[in-house]
Amino acid sequence: MSRIWLFLLLLSPVFAQNAREIVAESQTRSRAGSQRYEGTLEVIDAKRKITTKRWIYERLGSAGASKAVLRFVEPPEVRGVALLIHNHPDRASDQWMWTPAVQRDRRIAFQDRRTRFFGTDFTFEDLEERDVDRSTYKMLGEETIDGAPCWRIEATPRAEARSQYSRLLLWVRKTDYVFAQVESYRGPKLIRRLKYSQIERVQGIWTARTLEMHDVERDSRTILKLEKLEYNLDLPAGQFTLQALRRLS
Repeated sequence: MSRIWLFLLLLSPVFAQNAREIVAESQTRSRAGSQRYEGTLEVIDAKRKITTKRWIYERLGSAGASKAVLRFVEPPEVRGVALLIHNHPDRASDQWMWTPAVQRDRRIAFQDRRTRFFGTDFTFEDLEERDVDRSTYKMLGEETIDGAPCWRIEATPRAEARSQYSRLLLWVRKTDYVFAQVESYRGPKLIRRLKYSQIERVQGIWTARTLEMHDVERDSRTILKLEKLEYNLDLPAGQFTLQALRRLS
C-alpha cells in the first residue's frame, strides 16, 4: 500500500467524524429547556399571491426529545387550528392536528408527513425536530452563503427516521454554528430549500429570526418571522397534550 493511499485512508474517517461533530455542536449551542415565539407567515404562491397567517409556537425540551404545540391565531378562519408534536431521538415524531370547527383531533399518518401543513410550504415532517443521530454525515467542503463562510455537509437520514427525503445538504456557519441553508432532496431531485437569515443572539443563543422555505416543485415560498422570541420559560408539561389542545379551543 502506498503512503499516499494510507494517508487518505486514515484521513477519510476524520472528515466523516468532523461533519457529525459540527452538526452536533450546532445542536448543542441551540439547546434550551423551552422556547416560545409568535410567528408571522407570508405564503407566496406561484402566481405571487400573498396570504398571511400567524401562529404561536411553544416547545418544551430539546435535542429531539421535545414536545411542541403550534397554534394558529390569525386569520379568523384558521384560529385555533393546532398541531401537537412529540419528538423522539430515535424515530420519527408523533403528530396530532386539532381542528376546532369540527371539535376533532387527527393523528398524522406516516403517508401524510410529506403533505403541506395547512397551506404553507412546510410539510408535517419539516416541522419536527431532528436529533443529530438520526442521520449519517459527510463533509463536502466549504462555501459562502450570504457572505458567511460555511461548512457544506451531506446528511443522509437513517432508515428509522422514515424521512421523505433521501438526503439533505446543510450549510453551517463557521462563526456561530447556525444553519444558513438546508436543501432537501428526493433522489437526485431538489424538493425544498430552506434559508435562514436575520441571525441574532437571543438570551445567549444565536438564532435565525427569519426562515424562508422554497417549494421548488410548486415554485411557492413561505416566509416565517419569529417575533417575541423567548427561551427557557417555565412552561407546564401538561399543556403539551391532546387534552390541553381541546381545552384551549
